[in-house]
Amino acid sequence: MIQLTRILGYNIYNKSKKELIESVVETEEKINIVSGNPEVLYNGLQDKELYQCFNSKNTIIIPDGVGVVHTSKLLKQGVKEKIAGIEVMEAIIEHCANNEKAIFLLGAQQDVVESCALNLMDKYPTLKIAGIHNGFFNLDDCQNLIDKINNSKPFALFVAMGSPRQDQFIMKYMDILQAKIFMGVGGSFDIFAGKLNRAPSWMIKTNMEWLYRVVKEPTRIKRLAAIPKFMYLAVKDSKKNKLKK
Repeated sequence: MIQLTRILGYNIYNKSKKELIESVVETEEKINIVSGNPEVLYNGLQDKELYQCFNSKNTIIIPDGVGVVHTSKLLKQGVKEKIAGIEVMEAIIEHCANNEKAIFLLGAQQDVVESCALNLMDKYPTLKIAGIHNGFFNLDDCQNLIDKINNSKPFALFVAMGSPRQDQFIMKYMDILQAKIFMGVGGSFDIFAGKLNRAPSWMIKTNMEWLYRVVKEPTRIKRLAAIPKFMYLAVKDSKKNKLKK
């Protein structure tokens, strides 16, 4: 049974990364994995369709961000651990490489997705990459892309177009796409392509990865505003619900 923590109407996954991977790779049904950082979840509160997508029965929201972890503890519903989306992506890729399952990479610029694919094949020689496609296309007119994905029959489809665009694509086409695992992975292709680096391991372990990313990409600083907004709304909503009881 999936263990969940409830925050602002969202069901946040509340088990370990290991338990998550073990459950999703054996799935018989389609699963959409959402990297639930405060910015993504806050944006969902402003977009009814996105909110419904994140709360659909086939979606698992992982606590990807210290803001979500701290919020869960403030509400005395602490999640088991922070689960980084890029680590989930790589764990699924490793599973696919070891079990003759294919993946499809969709998103980023053409040179980035190509480098991402090549580097992943170097790291996992048995990995089957069913296909790649850049992220520059019309979401409402992409039948050729849908056909390309379906003809390749991937087990996992990774979509790197940033939120909400990647979520909108998955939400719109998940029912007709022939894949089992769907995951929006933001800028992960840039990291696997070698264009960007993850923070040093000590920063990841001490929950300081966000600071490293802001230093490396200063434009991200504006996006940090979503963290206090999300935490404030969560605490406010929790108090309101307690009063109702």
